[in-house]
Amino acid sequence: MAAPLHPLMPHATAAWLVDNSALTFEQIATFCGLHILEVQAIADDTAATKLAGRDPVRNGELTQDELDRGQADPEYTLKLSRQPEQSRRTTGPRYTPVSKRQDKPDGILWIIKNHPEITDNQISKLIGTTKTTISAIRDKSHWNYANLQARDPVTLGLAGQREMDALVAAAAKKAGIDTSPDLGKLGEDRAALIEQLQAERTAAAHIAEHGEPVAHGGTALEEALFRR
Repeated sequence: MAAPLHPLMPHATAAWLVDNSALTFEQIATFCGLHILEVQAIADDTAATKLAGRDPVRNGELTQDELDRGQADPEYTLKLSRQPEQSRRTTGPRYTPVSKRQDKPDGILWIIKNHPEITDNQISKLIGTTKTTISAIRDKSHWNYANLQARDPVTLGLAGQREMDALVAAAAKKAGIDTSPDLGKLGEDRAALIEQLQAERTAAAHIAEHGEPVAHGGTALEEALFRR
C-alpha cells in the first residue's frame, strides 16, 4: 500500500493550522491536499460548517521540527510524518466511544441536509446508529431535535474522510447525480486565485521597497487591491 500523502482529516487539520501556526495558506493547502480557496474559506469562517481543529503534531502526522521549519520558510513544503492506522472491523456494528455518541444525531442531521441521496441504511452503517433514530431526525420527531446542529461526521470523528467520500460518490452514482466538476466555476476560481496571488506579490514588493504599510492606514495587500 502506498504511503499516505495527506492528513487523515484534512479540513479539520487545516483549521488547526490556520489558528495555531504561521504557515501560509498555500503551505497548509499543499500539506492537507486542499485548494487554497478552501483554506481561505476556513480562515474566514465561511466554510459550510464550523470546523473543530485537529492537531497534526499531537496526532503524529507532523513533527514540531517540521512545523517550525515550515513557519520559518514560506516556500518550504511540509512533509507528512505518518498517518494513524484507521480501525478495521469485519462484522458487527461500528463502535463509537462514549464521548462521541452524543454527537451522532448532529452527524446524521448534517448528512440528511447535505447529502439527501444517502439512504438510511447507508447512514446507519457509516455512523453506527439505528434506522429509528435516523427516521426521527428526518421527520423532526427526535426528542432533542430543537437542539441539534448539523455537523460534519468526519469533523466529529464519527467517520473517516475517505469512507465518507466513497459513500457520497456511490450514493450519487446510484441516484444518477452528476458529480463531475463545474469547469466554468473552476475557471472562475482559478482566475480569482491568480488575481489574489498577483496582488500579494505586488503587496510584497511594496513592503520591500517602502518597508512599511501604506499611508492610508490599510495593509500593503489592501493597497495593491485598491490600485487594481
